[in-house]
Amino acid sequence: MRLALVQQRATTDRAENVRRGLAAVAEAARSGADVVAFAELAFDRFHPQVPAGDDPAALAEPVPGPTIDAFSAAARAHGVVVVPNLYERADDGLYDTSPVIDADGSLLGRTRMVHITDYPCFHEAGYYTPGDTGAPVYDTAAGRLGVAICYDRHYPEYMRALGVQGADLVVVPQAGAVDEWPDGLYEAEMRVAAFQNGYHVALCNRVGEEDRLTFAGESFICSPDGNVLSRAGRGTDEILIADLDLSAGRDNHARKLFLRDRRPELYAGWSQLGAAPGAPAAPAGD
Repeated sequence: MRLALVQQRATTDRAENVRRGLAAVAEAARSGADVVAFAELAFDRFHPQVPAGDDPAALAEPVPGPTIDAFSAAARAHGVVVVPNLYERADDGLYDTSPVIDADGSLLGRTRMVHITDYPCFHEAGYYTPGDTGAPVYDTAAGRLGVAICYDRHYPEYMRALGVQGADLVVVPQAGAVDEWPDGLYEAEMRVAAFQNGYHVALCNRVGEEDRLTFAGESFICSPDGNVLSRAGRGTDEILIADLDLSAGRDNHARKLFLRDRRPELYAGWSQLGAAPGAPAAPAGD
């Protein structure tokens, strides 16, 4: 599989952002890409850097809708799988959503961000409804693909769910600011997830200076052995391309040992401990 991550800044001109995104799909396809993925809210300024106003729904659009229709047409024209990310308006809420579009232009489904945070410059609770789609894995023309949207990547149980379902690749659309985590732990977290679950991880970050945040870029792709295969520049608009050996993800320690030897019947319920006030404490000593 040849994967392309589109690391590009978003201006205040949404139509221009979408146009540049479509041009990036075409350019990636000319470079032989099978999958083209985008960062979080790739075609808008990052809304949650400021608290939500009275009508955040006015910033969102349906899926399918004008943007996804355009990227579906591009996927079909170029024969590539496309994973955009946008602010979705649905009948039951507003979501941070990554639709997955197959190489024939069909919309296979959508992944909605499950975990919603809120702190300065990331006022997401005012914008997003917690996602209800779970952790789906899609059978695409290029391989089995899952998505972990930004904050969801911090939850090992979410990343494990994608591995248990046999994902070959997990795309991580992110909005990560410059020096947000300067010691490299965020990268290490994704490398460990790849190793523990037996898939490739491709983190596609935003780039550019906005009202309250400057986004770092530095998108990267790592293999199931936990090594970084390719990395984009800091602050650069570019398309990061890497060739992934999917067979390596099907014949590694995670697939041969870790997933095989799981005993979820003994600890699956532990994920609920501490989830709400009054929940029982975990036994001491483990």
